[in-house]
Amino acid sequence: MSAPTRSKRISPRQIGERKGATPIVALTAYSTPIARLLDTHCDLILVGDSLGMVLYGMPTTLGVTLDMMINHGLAVMRGTERACVVVDLPFGSYGASPEQAFRSAARIMAESGCSAVKLEGGAEMGATIAFLVQRGIPVMAHIGLMPQSVNTLGGFRVQGRGEQEGRKLLDDALAVQQAGAFAVVIEGTVEPLARTITQKVSIPTIGIGASVACDGQILVTDDLVGMFADFTPKFVKRYAETGETIDAAVAAYAADVRSRAFPGDEQTFTQA
Repeated sequence: MSAPTRSKRISPRQIGERKGATPIVALTAYSTPIARLLDTHCDLILVGDSLGMVLYGMPTTLGVTLDMMINHGLAVMRGTERACVVVDLPFGSYGASPEQAFRSAARIMAESGCSAVKLEGGAEMGATIAFLVQRGIPVMAHIGLMPQSVNTLGGFRVQGRGEQEGRKLLDDALAVQQAGAFAVVIEGTVEPLARTITQKVSIPTIGIGASVACDGQILVTDDLVGMFADFTPKFVKRYAETGETIDAAVAAYAADVRSRAFPGDEQTFTQA
């Protein structure tokens, strides 16, 4: 009897070839159980440094470490067989030099087994992207609203309003394409500009708070399933209210424990 055939994992190159084709479905994951749920449906799973805020309660992504990204990347790889898994390079791990970026990216890929890394930045990161790609590390770029630059951007502010800002973002997109990125995330960018960028570049654009015209879309899974009742970004559509379901389940459990209704006979071991 032959072993079951496993589907082949989607590669960064295959993602890059999806320009103008069926939109790329992408979501974030930070753990093995969630990755297993997403793997069937997603073309690309991002182990984002958003885990700092989503899992660890940090106010920004700036406190996320390389070790954290590697550990969560490894957890997601354990839960996937099909999706292209991309891991974020965290703040402070790649900005000093292309050589620093290579050391960090090589660690992530070697220790987690992921397919590619993502880094934030446009034209200023062109040399770094090229350095990584030339050394066998696929790179997904990230322009527009860049959470790691929240302090210099003046907060989580929508990008691309005004001719000068729009021109810079288009130049950034063209620069990361020229450097060899296989795709680019466009975050928090006004719709007409994100649409124009998508039309101008030859690599897939993946939008988050950008345009429906992008070649794919990504959201933070915890936002999509309603884990946070107190915060829903404008660009998020909530497909479930998991937070409310968990709250109700825990409330019912607490009531059962206090009334001694749990554990019942069904949950209790006997000598028989």
